[in-house]
Amino acid sequence: MKAITVFCGSSFGSLKIYEDQAYLLGQKLAQRNIKLIYGGANVGLMGAVANGAVKNRGTVIGVLPNFLKEKEIAHEHLNELIIVETMHERKTKMNELSDGVITMPGGFGTLEEFFEMLTWAQLGLHKKPLAILNIDGFYDDLLHLVQNMVDNGFLKEVNQQMIIVSDNIDELLNRMVLYKSPFEEKWVTKKP
Repeated sequence: MKAITVFCGSSFGSLKIYEDQAYLLGQKLAQRNIKLIYGGANVGLMGAVANGAVKNRGTVIGVLPNFLKEKEIAHEHLNELIIVETMHERKTKMNELSDGVITMPGGFGTLEEFFEMLTWAQLGLHKKPLAILNIDGFYDDLLHLVQNMVDNGFLKEVNQQMIIVSDNIDELLNRMVLYKSPFEEKWVTKKP
């Protein structure tokens, strides 16, 4: 893996561990010589993960929509900052630049980004590993909901297994390197 996209909050959240783990993730990506692709801001967990990589001589590429340039406050110490026009262009560019995705705690935007990448994988548009860094059980309820989707026949178990989950950064990265897409064609059938 040469580059990983990280989706995370533009806020720090309520627990200090979120910021600490974001910084540590950036640091570990730099140490493994993996480029960080992220949203381009210097605020919240986004800024922390970028700082972790930048301060450890990692390569960091930010992708920021023009309309968020002032609101999210562009990071000034990146190797490259790519300005796009829309949120969709942002996700598309981040997907093009990376070999996998890690999702950290965040809000609606973080979930939307993760689920779009997951949906693209489910549809066979890419075969990249998609991981959740489940800090302090942050995503436990979401993972329970995904299990509920399987239990109620809305999601195949093979697609559920596309999500790599760990609360340990090294374990998460190691599992991403070993990931093999279970790609199964998604067919929608009409009832007679």
